[in-house]
Amino acid sequence: MPDYEQLLECPPFGLTAGEKGALFDPMLTRLTALHRARCAPYDRLLKALGCGAHTPFTRESVPMLPVSLFKQMDLRSIPEEDIFKVITSSGTSGQQVSRICLDAATSARQQKTLSRIVSHLIGPGRLPMLVIDSRQVLRNRAMFSARGAGILGFSLFGSPVCYALDDEMKLDLPAVEAFLEKHRGRKILLFGFTYMVWKHFCLALEELGRTLPIQGGVLIHGGGWKTLAGQAVSPQEFRARLRAVAGLEPVADYYGMAEQTGCICLQCPQGHLHVSSYSDILIRRVSDYGVCPPGEPGVIQVLSPLPESYPGHSLLTEDTGVLLGEDDCPCGWKGKYFTVTGRLPRAEVRGCSDTYGG
Repeated sequence: MPDYEQLLECPPFGLTAGEKGALFDPMLTRLTALHRARCAPYDRLLKALGCGAHTPFTRESVPMLPVSLFKQMDLRSIPEEDIFKVITSSGTSGQQVSRICLDAATSARQQKTLSRIVSHLIGPGRLPMLVIDSRQVLRNRAMFSARGAGILGFSLFGSPVCYALDDEMKLDLPAVEAFLEKHRGRKILLFGFTYMVWKHFCLALEELGRTLPIQGGVLIHGGGWKTLAGQAVSPQEFRARLRAVAGLEPVADYYGMAEQTGCICLQCPQGHLHVSSYSDILIRRVSDYGVCPPGEPGVIQVLSPLPESYPGHSLLTEDTGVLLGEDDCPCGWKGKYFTVTGRLPRAEVRGCSDTYGG
């Protein structure tokens, strides 16, 4: 049976459809049995769905949990004393948040996976890193929000790390300029959540009438497009104005969630979100949850062989999207590529950067 270490040896965007199926199907079957044995609520849910024990599954047939269940139930497959870290999903005031319990092994697997995916874009080794956020978001180390977890996860690729915002969420321009001067001539990695980058970096520089010399820098950002869409800011305008104030190129979006930390889908040079070798997606029809072919919109299902501490290996999200193709993107990356189109009606507004609305 293939295992995680075997999977991690695969190139981040190198598995074809057939190769991924051969690896994932037995891993997802094993995880379903493992969580059924160790998580009583999950076992009850499978029984309610009519799933028999010892059933072999494929990516298309493995039971999927609505991601909202992690807001309503304590879903974990480890005893309390084995909890290494708890990640909470983002949510505005008054909303319930998901609680994702990680043991040390699951956390390490997720970090290794994230490292493989991001290194494909930025290359090996650490880069001087500018985080478009405030250090204050990390002060509570016992309970990691999706925003804090994202910063900590991506900070693995930065050394040294500079926070661009002060404790009042204002652009600390002197600190940023000193950081860039110290690392002049080096490639700079920038990370932030989309709305934070837009409001507290791009717009702040425009209001000050200032530009920064970050030509050749790489920005990775994610979440918060709903807020920007409400302000009539398209991805194209977002990239163009960042290029104008800081010379940033490339600017890469990503799609990910607290419920499957580590398995992000990264934007390729063609502007498409790509599923890595270490996760998968299906687009499901709202009417009957059948699998949509390329071009047909539906609800995004995310699959990952990583979570052993909680039953998060097959989740039905509240996001809508369209599969654009598989193994044939002009960028040369293998695997599925897709676009996120929005949220299901009546779904709670969620997005990593939406946890801060100031």
